[in-house]
Amino acid sequence: MLYTVAHGVIPPLVRAVWRPRVEGIEHVPTSGPVIVASNHLSFFDSVVIPVVVPRKVVFLAKSDYFTGSGVKGTFTRAWFEGLGMLPVDRDDTRAAIASLDTALEVLGRGEAFGIYPEGTRSRDGRLYRGRTGVAHLALTSGAPVLPVGLTGTEDIQPVGTNRPRVGRVDVTVRFGEPIRVAGEYDGVPTGRARRDLTDRIMAAIAGLTGQELAGAYNERPADA
Repeated sequence: MLYTVAHGVIPPLVRAVWRPRVEGIEHVPTSGPVIVASNHLSFFDSVVIPVVVPRKVVFLAKSDYFTGSGVKGTFTRAWFEGLGMLPVDRDDTRAAIASLDTALEVLGRGEAFGIYPEGTRSRDGRLYRGRTGVAHLALTSGAPVLPVGLTGTEDIQPVGTNRPRVGRVDVTVRFGEPIRVAGEYDGVPTGRARRDLTDRIMAAIAGLTGQELAGAYNERPADA
């Protein structure tokens, strides 16, 4: 109910204020499980993707956003739940592992699950190497992977800022053709299959964004 109400308000508001340009929307599967894999430039990424995708996309969000008190805490919790987000404790290793199980549950229900293979936001604009959790989800569930390339979201809410900038910003969301995995890696050792598929996904994202490749993993700062 909360998602339905919020989704009737948030997308029109975001589109009116920031006017994101959308390309390749025809590539988005209208039904069935799908993994929405995107580059990650800004906290705002998890707002703009659910706004432009014509179906619910579930993202995981830091659990702190769901535990606040008072009016601000209630509003923040309603905002995140209204966007279809689920809480995860990023500092608990066991919870992080359990988040993959949560993702598989979402996909098992035939829904769309959003993930950032880089693991955390790029602080220098480069595209970092993908972590293989995205491939684990795809190979375990059999769901196709929808590559997404975002540009300009870092200008709405740069890393380190708490509030989005209001005003005209050139934001583009590009969707690539789904990468289908069913039967693609039969007989391939698990580790090799995950690495190869992850690299394919990141190459597709790079083709959509034109970002410089960092050639390394992106590590989350201790104070992030």
